[in-house]
Amino acid sequence: MGAVVGLVIVVVVVVLVLSLSIRLVQQYQRGVVFRFGRVLEEVRQPGLHLIVPVADRMMRVSMQTTVIGVPAQGAITRDNVTLTVDAVVYYRVVDPVKALVNVHDYPSAVLQVAQTALRSVIGRADLDTVLGDRERVNAELKSVIDAPTEKPWGLLIERVEVKDVSLPEGMKRSMSRQAEAERERRARVIAADGEFQASRRLADASRAMEATPGAYQLRLLQTVVDVAAEKNSTLVMPFPVELLRFFDQMAPHAAGPGQPTAAPDLGPVTEQVATAAEQGDDGSAAPGR
Repeated sequence: MGAVVGLVIVVVVVVLVLSLSIRLVQQYQRGVVFRFGRVLEEVRQPGLHLIVPVADRMMRVSMQTTVIGVPAQGAITRDNVTLTVDAVVYYRVVDPVKALVNVHDYPSAVLQVAQTALRSVIGRADLDTVLGDRERVNAELKSVIDAPTEKPWGLLIERVEVKDVSLPEGMKRSMSRQAEAERERRARVIAADGEFQASRRLADASRAMEATPGAYQLRLLQTVVDVAAEKNSTLVMPFPVELLRFFDQMAPHAAGPGQPTAAPDLGPVTEQVATAAEQGDDGSAAPGR
């Protein structure tokens, strides 16, 4: 009976020692062992590990990428515009010994550094850079946060992104008016450029039609066809300007060069009126009827 009791006691002691000695490290973790308060250089890899009971204490550090959200921070840009900016930081532990020994509560420390860096970077940039060049702002934020955390704390900042930028209502209205004016300016420039190109094309077409007189008549007929296609009850026939020019050129050559133009036949009644007018000019009385 005493032997059985002794065996049971031995088994209980062995189980207790094993429970205090065996530690399990997951695949995404690394184990840091402290022996009497001193950290051992060997970092325990994933799997089962034995430690010395009472003397050793193992702490597990996650090597996964951790995402923390930076609360909205009020900042003033270089051109004196008040903004409210929030961001997100992606980081992971690359040296578990430094992450446990050199800094207390490294997630909170990374958050505080990110808030300070966000206000600092936004203060050095102007409004157009913050709104239009997010990649540059993100890269600068990453470098500012990574400097005090990588070597001293054993952390790697993988990525930093600005999530949202809130502007005052007055600035939003000003930017809307500016964008509207810019769009109107571009519309006017495009319309003027189109008119300039159309005028050049019309000038080229006019020179081509001038070389071929029959082209004017063809164009006139095409215009009549286009008007008639609208099913209008009234048809307007344009009179060619070239025809007027033709009559204007032919009129001086009808009497021949150097010859006086013959007086028109006024008729018997008109000749009597003209004779009476001539006598009136000479001072004699005009004949009565």
